[in-house]
Amino acid sequence: MAGHGHFCWNEFVTRDPEGFKSFYAQTVGWTYQAQTQPDGECYWVALANGEPVGGIFPTNRPGLEGIPDCWMPYLAVDDIDARVAKAVAAGAQLMKPIFEVPNVGRMAILMQPGGVGVGWITPTQGPISKST
Repeated sequence: MAGHGHFCWNEFVTRDPEGFKSFYAQTVGWTYQAQTQPDGECYWVALANGEPVGGIFPTNRPGLEGIPDCWMPYLAVDDIDARVAKAVAAGAQLMKPIFEVPNVGRMAILMQPGGVGVGWITPTQGPISKST
């Protein structure tokens, strides 16, 4: 498990999950595993040699119309609540409030100063060494 302050996951946010899946299957050999989310929508885990390497978050559903296709990196943090409070105090905007993904962790989506999106997560698996 990635330690505090390390990038630990990448997710492609797209309106065209099938096109994205096809492109990476053809070019780097990824395969995919579907996971049904609590809201009933499908999330795709990309696999390289059977190991998870990233995810595909489909935005082709109501309420997500304005989100452009992009890569979303996730940063592991030791305490999502405390770290998000520090980020907001330092000028970040909380785009999606802290939420729980079962068996994954507590997450938040931030817009850091300058307008770049990033996800932060305190994973449920494995310890994350703390730092200040």
